[in-house]
Amino acid sequence: MTVSSGPIRIGTRASALARWQADHVAAALASLPGAPTPELVLIKTEGDRIQDVPLSKVQGKAFFTKEIEEALLENQVDVAVHSLKDLATAMPPGLALGAVMERADPRDALLMSPSLSTAAPSSDKTDLSPDDLPPGARVGTSSLRRRALLKGWRPDLEVVDLRGNVPTRIRKLDEGGYDAVVLAAAGVHRLGLRSRISAYLPIGTFLPAVSQGAVAVQIRAEDSRVGPWVAALEHGDTRVTTSAERAFLRRLEGGCQIPVGAFGQLEEGRLHLQGIVASLDGDRRVHGEINGPLREGERLGTELAEDLLVRGARGILGEIRGDLEPPEGSRDDG
Repeated sequence: MTVSSGPIRIGTRASALARWQADHVAAALASLPGAPTPELVLIKTEGDRIQDVPLSKVQGKAFFTKEIEEALLENQVDVAVHSLKDLATAMPPGLALGAVMERADPRDALLMSPSLSTAAPSSDKTDLSPDDLPPGARVGTSSLRRRALLKGWRPDLEVVDLRGNVPTRIRKLDEGGYDAVVLAAAGVHRLGLRSRISAYLPIGTFLPAVSQGAVAVQIRAEDSRVGPWVAALEHGDTRVTTSAERAFLRRLEGGCQIPVGAFGQLEEGRLHLQGIVASLDGDRRVHGEINGPLREGERLGTELAEDLLVRGARGILGEIRGDLEPPEGSRDDG
């Protein structure tokens, strides 16, 4: 394959959040002495075209990444920028994860309707109580993980499907269709909408999606021109933690629409990884955690998944897959 010379062409979706991520990568590349000029190439994906169907009902995989990956393989772009949580755990042949950039806030955030939320929270407000939302409140999300964890926390909530990018979801909230919505805090922050967050959902109760908050830069595996430039954007600690989380998800054979959460963090030179699998109604949850050397992150992720499978996750996932064949990669909220 002939590799392009000239600018580094960055493939991205056109949503505000995707553009922010691509601009973030472009700025980082432009700051490197001698780097080729970056330029954005906007690509529409299947997820952009289908807006009237709940994501859990859409067949296929790589819902928001397939077309961008195809453009990368066909040399139409030189790098692809994604939310890492949208990227399948099995990379298409010929592609590689060139860099994982420093992770932003991994938490989920609760945004309440203006009638319920009168003041912006501090950055550490995580002390939610049942009084924060009224009985039977209508909460919007497109994530089965969030749906399951919300129902487990507050069974009285009416959790309903919510499609669209971050600004669209907030507009629907303001129009009165929902009492609250749950979004990735990182995406809300990146779009300058931090003041709309009513509360941050504590990681101890609401484990985030695998790799939530991290930006991935995908390249062609043998691209010796672009690869070294992209490698300079790597954040080693984020790579370690998200690799363990992705190994956990890979062993569970779960896409992003399976109710699975995980979070890895570094503690005194070791990796601490938590994981959870929940039933769709939130009644059953299997949680576990593991510690080990940083260099063994992927093994730790696999081992934690094996532990959860033995303790009940296999049955939960089997029941879910009987009703659902989810896509892998299907969010647009960071």
